[in-house]
Amino acid sequence: MTTLETSDPAETNDQPGSIPVAGGAAPLLTGAPPPSSHLAPPEADQFYAESLRILRESGIPFLVAGTFAVNCYTGINRATKDLDIFCKAGDFPRILLHFQERGFETEIEDERWIAKVRRGQCFFDVIFSSAVAVVPITDAWFKESHPALYYGVEVQLTPPTEMIWSKALLQLRHRYDGADVAHIMLKQADRIDWRRLLNHMEQYWEVLLMHVLNFRFIYPTERDNVPRWLYEELLERARMHADLPIPQTKVCRGRLFSPVDYEVDVKQWGFADIIGAAQPASGVGS
Repeated sequence: MTTLETSDPAETNDQPGSIPVAGGAAPLLTGAPPPSSHLAPPEADQFYAESLRILRESGIPFLVAGTFAVNCYTGINRATKDLDIFCKAGDFPRILLHFQERGFETEIEDERWIAKVRRGQCFFDVIFSSAVAVVPITDAWFKESHPALYYGVEVQLTPPTEMIWSKALLQLRHRYDGADVAHIMLKQADRIDWRRLLNHMEQYWEVLLMHVLNFRFIYPTERDNVPRWLYEELLERARMHADLPIPQTKVCRGRLFSPVDYEVDVKQWGFADIIGAAQPASGVGS
């Protein structure tokens, strides 16, 4: 299980750009290594530990995200195939070259958002945006300090606010991160900067409303974890939109959730993709 320990101010992570959260430095969290499974080889823990030490010693700003961060924030310890590392787009080449110099294999899976560092069957992801390029990692992600201890290495976790933002749009048929969002809202409500979260999701406020309503449904006794002002603001936006005219461009924003699951909408049903005009389709009027 994940335990909470009070960190010594003199031992807090000194990664560039990190500052304490409002009200003082966040307590040091201790993360549990993921349980053994078929998803990762037996030597994965050794690989993760070595990788975190190398990253920390490099001085390149990075954040631990994914299953490892969820474990620290919620206590949920589940199997995983890899370690997720967040960094700024300008820093991902530095990380890859730093590991190349130490004998690791590297690859750029998608120049828009993800690369990998490998040794044998073990790897970690270097993530600097999202698959749909709307969640870039910026300096703002590094302005709070959320330290954690993993494999004896003190690292910085992705702030809970940005963890929610990074997961809010992941709604594929084979992967849905809504449960992670709800659990972070449950366990880390006091660490979430709700105004900053709304600012991140300003263009996608309906998605934030969906997660807020989802949380209220799942945890009716904990609904006050979400500030009343945010709930009322989002509901008021929904009320105002109900009185607006229907948009003229047929657009399918489902592609933000899952490009594959909503492919038929843009290829056959005449809806515009995330970017671009609607294409004519058989049986669909203009």
